[in-house]
Amino acid sequence: MPLHSWLPRAHPLAPAHISALMSGVMIKLALYGLVRVLFDWLAPPGLWVGITLMAVGALSCLGGVLYALMQHELKRLLAFHSIENVGIVALGLGASLVFADIGQPRWSAIAFAAALLHALNHALFKGLLFLGAGAFAKAVGGLELDRLGGLLRRMPWTGATFALGAMAIAGLPPLNGFASEWLTLQSLLHLGLASQMGVAFAGALATAALAGTAALAVYCFVKVIGLVLLGLPRRAECAQAREVPVGMRASMVFLAASCVALGVLPGLLVPTLAALGPGRVTLHEAAGLNIPGTGSLPTLVLALALVALVGALVRLARSRRAAPAPTWTCGQPPAAGLQWTSAGFTKPLRLVLEALLRPRRELRVIASSGVVEALAYQAEVPHLFDTLLYGPVSRGALRGARIARRVQSGSLRTYLIYLLALLGVLLALARTGVLG
Repeated sequence: MPLHSWLPRAHPLAPAHISALMSGVMIKLALYGLVRVLFDWLAPPGLWVGITLMAVGALSCLGGVLYALMQHELKRLLAFHSIENVGIVALGLGASLVFADIGQPRWSAIAFAAALLHALNHALFKGLLFLGAGAFAKAVGGLELDRLGGLLRRMPWTGATFALGAMAIAGLPPLNGFASEWLTLQSLLHLGLASQMGVAFAGALATAALAGTAALAVYCFVKVIGLVLLGLPRRAECAQAREVPVGMRASMVFLAASCVALGVLPGLLVPTLAALGPGRVTLHEAAGLNIPGTGSLPTLVLALALVALVGALVRLARSRRAAPAPTWTCGQPPAAGLQWTSAGFTKPLRLVLEALLRPRRELRVIASSGVVEALAYQAEVPHLFDTLLYGPVSRGALRGARIARRVQSGSLRTYLIYLLALLGVLLALARTGVLG
């Protein structure tokens, strides 16, 4: 942010595999250019550049996840999460520049490795999520969140891999998103312990931004899984959905396995990434993350413990005997219309942040002879960057174009007069010495 407005418009229009490439590869080209310019061509760029990059990253990750929560279309929601994750990468890169400037090359390399690891992780789990969204669209013909539901039972392979990708992007252990976010968080926490007051304050704010982003990301994907995979089908197409072909499933399974592998064994890759950083620091290679000066993250042990715990809970659940009963809905049969909607799920947060998000609501009562026959309710959360920044710029550009259009008369004689006038101005400037 604020150079992001094209992405939520592009993703819903692109095919799913193109969206996967856009998130996994194309937007990483900008990050590659940023790394080459700041860490190679301009090195060292100065303390203010690192702090500015951290500020832009904090704005992007918090703004991206907030607007993602308010979306009602799956691919548009995922597009805003790309903005969020690029913001997390920017936090790591900015912290690396700050560490390099204050004379801490080891932590500069660690923050740099965290940024590159998260960029790689984002390519994996976001590619998985977009491919899953494409499979859902193929099966049911649309991706409006309030018109899906119950797809996990009908598309178990796609649903399971999509759920795993959602847990990875939400930063849940022991998946790859958790490993890179943990490493970024450790870097920002250490930055908050710097002796310079301004640097420490910037590190504390960046830490708070990353922590808030992680919490809101979990909130968002609880909504997505609940509306897309669980509950009752909200349309006949969802009730009749069928699993996609093996070729489509294979790519999602591969990406899901990669998310697990990088979450369990991140320490095998981090030393290589750290060696690419400004300090060319060598870290110890291990399965987990063993960062000097901050404790460690035993990812392999954590993964085995979670697998054992889940296995014990599944076995305990199967040992219990209970008669199934329908969900209690105040005496009426369960219906898809009684389920939570996307707007209803996020309404508490929308009310708390109403002054910031500025939601619009319109309620129309349709009555006849004093009797209310129907209610029409419409609500939206406008994109403030569009309404407050790009809207005025776009309108100003169009006004300028209308003025410039008058110059295009189509007359050759008029164009010759323009050229003669321009030549006269240039000669006058040369005569006065302005043009040297």
